[in-house]
Amino acid sequence: MTIKIYHNPRCSKSRQTLALLEENGASPEVVLYLENPPSKTALKGLVKSLGIDSARDMMRTREAPYIELDLENVDAETALIDAIAENPTLLERPIVVNEEKAAPNAKIGRPPEQVLEIL
Repeated sequence: MTIKIYHNPRCSKSRQTLALLEENGASPEVVLYLENPPSKTALKGLVKSLGIDSARDMMRTREAPYIELDLENVDAETALIDAIAENPTLLERPIVVNEEKAAPNAKIGRPPEQVLEIL
């Protein structure tokens, strides 16, 4: 099973999701997205993998950059992707992708048990 988790070790939900994956026999590739932000292409792929309509659906809307950049009033998808690429703290966490399945093949681990649907 090829599983990838976009992980922030300081986040309790992210830690819980990683533990849940491991308890269910997965050995996920851990992407520390704050240290190695995903490219714009990877972010567009995450939108598709999650089966969502907009990058906004995978954004942390209470983070300072979201408010400071007035992203609530931005409709252009490319601008939202650019904002996440430049401010990876905006990416919701954790996101788990099962690369062996067809899209939608990803889930946001809030709550962590949601990721079990794609294993």
